[in-house]
Amino acid sequence: MQFSVVIPTYNRAAELQQTLASLAKINDSGSWEVIVVDNNSRDATPQVVANATASFPTTLRYVFERRVGRSSALNAGIEAAKGKIIANTDDDVRFEADWLQQAAQAFSREQCDFIGGKVLPIWPGPRPAWLSDKGGPHWAVIALLDFGPEPVEFGRHYAPLGVNLAFKREAFDRAGFWDPGLGRKAGTLLGQEVREWMMRARNAGLRGMYAPQMVVHHVIPANRLKKNYFRKWSYWHGVSRAILYQQRPIDMQAPEKSSIDFSKLPTIFGVPRYMYRSCLESAIAMAKQRLKGKPVASFERELDLWFFLGVLRQRWKDRRQAPGAEIQSDKFDEL
Repeated sequence: MQFSVVIPTYNRAAELQQTLASLAKINDSGSWEVIVVDNNSRDATPQVVANATASFPTTLRYVFERRVGRSSALNAGIEAAKGKIIANTDDDVRFEADWLQQAAQAFSREQCDFIGGKVLPIWPGPRPAWLSDKGGPHWAVIALLDFGPEPVEFGRHYAPLGVNLAFKREAFDRAGFWDPGLGRKAGTLLGQEVREWMMRARNAGLRGMYAPQMVVHHVIPANRLKKNYFRKWSYWHGVSRAILYQQRPIDMQAPEKSSIDFSKLPTIFGVPRYMYRSCLESAIAMAKQRLKGKPVASFERELDLWFFLGVLRQRWKDRRQAPGAEIQSDKFDEL
């Protein structure tokens, strides 16, 4: 088996049905299989998979994972996978016909251990004026990515998205599986599981590349194109980075660039002091951009403040815990 495509899903049967229909149309890529991992759905997810199985062009398997969280679902899919290359995606994606072919070519060309590709938007309607159409910080909130037309190495300046990733199987043997303490869970917008895995991967000597020809299209729900969703995501982004900081010393604002000796760094309420200065600078920049009539730049700076709030809240909770202790994050359902 060359490819195993793993799709975690939770209560999105209608969207999953369209994702499987799109996946069924990709070009023949040799031997491949698809594994749908149901993470405790209460809707028609099992029936959607069963209905698609009869006419699907290759093996389509259903796996139920009771342990809550996207990372746990991905781990279950990896354990069940038979392919030499394991591709991760989501249940709300549409695929270019040559998706797996481009993945195979990238592995051959780049001689690397994992690859990630472009994630382009399928907008539900007009794009809000405060949302950039050219990438940038806003795109990460709705899981979009475009680093341009040339391959680049993931590492100090670039990180992939979990919606369009593929790995050689032995990468998980060397770096381990996804951390169940990170990644999306019901009632939260936790993240950073990809970045945490990348840190372990680099320590294990693994190399990852951005493959611009490996393209998927991500369906963006209308309810995510609201400022409150972006604020909420940014808050949880801060919580997630603080959890990562608790596990290992990183620059929470730019983990790939960390070169600070955190053992000597002054903190206030567990947060490095320099982050308070950055927060103040973002507040001033937000006001200036707003006065200049630049809604995109102004809102980007506002999200820096929500990120800081998430960091501050989680670091305050962790102040009595030793580094490496298991961390529980609060729910933050409404703003």
